This record gives sequence, C-alpha cells and structure tokens, in this order.
Amino acid sequence: MTSVGNGPRFADRVLGGWLGRIAGNMLGKPVEQGDLWTRDRIDGYLRRADALPLTDYLPEPASEDDAARLRPEWRSCVRGRVDGSCRDDDVDYAILGLDLLETHGFGFTTEQVGDLWLLRLPYRQTFTAERVAYRNLANGLKPPLTATYDNPYQEWIGALIRADIHGWTCPGAPQRAAALARRDAVLSHTGNGVYGAMWAAALIAAAFTAPTVRHAVDTALTVIPASSRLARTVRRVASLHETRLGWEDTLATLSEETAGLGWIHTVPNAAVLTAGLLYGEGDFTRTIALTVRGGLDTDSNGATAGSVAGVLTGADAIPARWKDPLRDTVRSAVFGFDGARITDLAARTVRLTETSPPA
Repeated sequence: MTSVGNGPRFADRVLGGWLGRIAGNMLGKPVEQGDLWTRDRIDGYLRRADALPLTDYLPEPASEDDAARLRPEWRSCVRGRVDGSCRDDDVDYAILGLDLLETHGFGFTTEQVGDLWLLRLPYRQTFTAERVAYRNLANGLKPPLTATYDNPYQEWIGALIRADIHGWTCPGAPQRAAALARRDAVLSHTGNGVYGAMWAAALIAAAFTAPTVRHAVDTALTVIPASSRLARTVRRVASLHETRLGWEDTLATLSEETAGLGWIHTVPNAAVLTAGLLYGEGDFTRTIALTVRGGLDTDSNGATAGSVAGVLTGADAIPARWKDPLRDTVRSAVFGFDGARITDLAARTVRLTETSPPA
C-alpha cells in the first residue's frame, strides 16, 4: 500500500472522486447526444436559460423546443429536480469495478471481468462495445475474441468510463492503475480504446499526488504509447493550452483534427476532457462545466472530469450545490447495488487500498 492511501485526507479524496463522477455524469446526461448537442447548441441552451457561466446543474429548458431535444432523463437531472443520482452506465461500471476487486482482488483476470458482467449487469444496460462483448461472452467466446469479433466499436469510449476504480485504488501509482485498467479493457476494446482506459486510470491515480492538474495529465501520458493517436491528441491540447489559446479555439482546432472519428470515439472525447481539465485549472465547478460544454459524450466526459477534479480537491471542497441534491444515494442497474450510499461505496474503496500490493 502506498503511503498516500492512509488517513482522513485520503478518504476525503476518494469520496471526492465518487461524488465528482456522479455529479459530472448528472450534469452532462441531459445533452448526451454529441451529433445533436454541439458546443454551440449547448451554449445557446444555456444563454436562453440565462445560465452562462455554468455553475450548477443544467437549468430547466427555456422552451418546448429545447425540452424536446434533451434526453428523456432530463427531468431528474436538471437543477431543482435532482433527488439522488440517475441510473447510468458511467456510474454502473464504477460500482461493478468495486465489486470486481472485492470479489476477485487485484489479481483478477479478464475472464473474471466477463463472468461478473454476466452475473451482475443486465444486457440491455450495456451499449456499443460492451454490448458486443456481452453478446460474445454469452455465445461462448473468450477474451480477446470478445473484443474483436463483430465489434465496430473497439476504440470507442466504453473502456475509459470503467477505469476510475483502478485509479482510486492505486493512489500515486499510475503505472499499476494502468495495468489493472488494461486487464479490464481488453474484454471489449483494442487500440486507443484500451489506451483510453489506461490513461484515465493513470490520470486519476496521479491526481492523488500531482501538484497540479497539468502534472497529472503529463504523468498519465507516460503509460500509453507516445505514438498513439490518443497520446498525440492529448499532447496537442496541452500544447495549445500552453500557448494561452482560448478554450473555445482549442476545441475548435481539435474538432477539425479529429473530424470523422465520431462523437463516442475515445480520441475526440479525450481532447474535450483534457481541455476541461487544463482550462478548469483544478477548480471543480469550472472543470466539469467546461468539460460538459465541450460536447460529444457529455455525461461520460463530465463523469471522468469530475472524478479527477474530485480527487484533486477532496469531497469537502466540492460545493454543496453539487453534493447535497445527490442525497448520498446512487441508482444502479448492477444487481445488489441499487440505492447504495455513495459514502459506503467510497469507504469500501478505501478499504480495498489496504489489500493493494505495493507499487
């Protein structure tokens, strides 16, 4: 166990990661359709509702036209209506990852990840690469064929959203976090899809000890191939940020450079996420607000940005307007976890670090 994994400050930062993931997910969920809810359309919605700068959950839609374009779940996700978290796969996989480590320990196999999916996760609550892998598992295929057979989504964002638990349980040990995330990711993904999971796990693990968010971003880059499309894209965002180019212009540049990959692909979403983290400068609200305003897979990006920012700041420093409406309660499709307490999930995550092997 690393020394950072001790005491109340560490527990507060793990809780911050859980709360940040859930709050960021809730913030982005109403506009989670990247081909419809572009950056311009999201900001137009916010202007019509007099909600720029964005400092809270999304406001009620200002018109029937706006309401019709939102995801149906918006009624449980906008400010004034949040009463506990909505169910979402971005949170389900964090819970499933916790169950994986509690059940099988840090020596888990990819096959055990698949077995747990079949046991705990309803098929219709899986999407894209995860649904393909689930179907392949049910048909008797074994990893790595579960990721490659009839799977056009191999480099999409699904594995990245499953990576948080590996970062939370490997504080200050990004290489180990990335290795665990890779073992999980190859069930359903290849290439940049796997690198995205490794990068996100390392990013969260590094956030426990990094002096700044830029240090965490740079550290996370060390766990993936420098020549990969993902690494090149993250470095590009960091370099544009370093030149003091504005957030909007940075995202416009990256949108052009990643055109054609689609709104659920790992690479363009990593660009939005990296920009949100760097331009958010460690401030929790600014980080998740910019990330969601960046568009694409808004709830997934908001969730990961919230996890990183929550670890950096700790739960105590997250403004009450994000935490209190969650009522310490999470809805989940993972069997046995619906209605779980967020504080309990965080405490169980902290206990896992006591059995984590040394870095």
